[in-house]
Amino acid sequence: MTDSLRSPGMRDWLPEEMYRFRQIEDAFRDVCRGWGYDEVRTPTIEHLHLFTAAGTLSPQMLDRVYSFLDWDGWSGERVVVRPESTIPVARLYVERLAERGLAKLFYVQNVLRFAEGDERRESWQCGAEFLGEGHPQGDIEAIVVSQEVLSRLGLVGDITLSDPGILRAILVKAGCDLSEQIALYDRVLDGDLSALDDVQDRIPSLSQRLSDLLTVEGQGIEYISNLRSVLQGAIPELQRPLDELGTVAEVLTKIGTKYRISPVLVRNFEYYTGPVFRIEIDGQRIGGGGRYDGLTSVIGGGEVPAVGLAFEMDVVSSFLSERPASSTRITIRAAGAESVDMIASFELAEALRAAGADVDIATGEAKSPRDVVVVGGQFLLTKNGTQAKVSAVDEVVRAVAGVGHD
Repeated sequence: MTDSLRSPGMRDWLPEEMYRFRQIEDAFRDVCRGWGYDEVRTPTIEHLHLFTAAGTLSPQMLDRVYSFLDWDGWSGERVVVRPESTIPVARLYVERLAERGLAKLFYVQNVLRFAEGDERRESWQCGAEFLGEGHPQGDIEAIVVSQEVLSRLGLVGDITLSDPGILRAILVKAGCDLSEQIALYDRVLDGDLSALDDVQDRIPSLSQRLSDLLTVEGQGIEYISNLRSVLQGAIPELQRPLDELGTVAEVLTKIGTKYRISPVLVRNFEYYTGPVFRIEIDGQRIGGGGRYDGLTSVIGGGEVPAVGLAFEMDVVSSFLSERPASSTRITIRAAGAESVDMIASFELAEALRAAGADVDIATGEAKSPRDVVVVGGQFLLTKNGTQAKVSAVDEVVRAVAGVGHD
């Protein structure tokens, strides 16, 4: 077997896969428009410095961007192929829409990130950004919109809530600078609980082990109350993240949305400024989002509250069922290559399409009782096991369109 001519990490989308892709796209667009979001699309290529501004993209992500010099005469600018969509949408907002104050925007587009071997390098995302809306409305809306999208697709996702501000407040209390905070946070996410023991030693007033508190998930506002009672006395700065997370949890509980709470959840520790969420199906992450109030100010605008959500369309697609066979697909077969049969075939095809049927045009003998054979400009139908010739197009349409024939 020879190596594929396909570039490593890229993928071809076959017809059945494109059907599922369009299912996701259509459901996402319908839900977003129903909630007042408008569609945008950002350029495939952006300036590199947009993503290297402090805190806009994690070091792990920057190591994976496709970057090159965009040559322009004797000068050039380092650019990247879009590695994620939130930062470009925030740039668009700052440059073109900031005067609106409130902007609800959504997109369906690809992102490219380097990966080893044949691991996926191009991914498709559908996402939404709610810029200008403060806590808690935007945080709750992002989760509700996400759930509605999944409901339209017939899927049920498991929601986990968190707030990076919880561990951030603890690390600040322990005297860690930003680089130490990021390193320790990543160690915890990677399962290295000794990182929490290092922090514990720096806050003698803590009465309970951090590794016991921050690595166990819980449910409901009672779980948040437990974190508050154990930690907030020693770390008063925890009040804000716990209050914000508690508000989101309380509203979700009252509107019947199920969720879990994890004190440590997302890797982009320095990016998010408030409640975050992750959505999984069968333990596989399909999407998520959260609050990022500081982003617009970092890329040249004023500070604007903002919250976003995104789905990984490639992953969501794997949970959708195959395309059902069309109940209205009709094949028209020209028995010969005579022009009279071709003309009759296309006249019938246009009439059937106008009646709402899916139509194929082929040649040769009938292969199914649903096939309509064109012979000498007449139409041969199979009904109740026998064949009958019909001359009028409208008679064929009445016989087969919408309900098919025996």
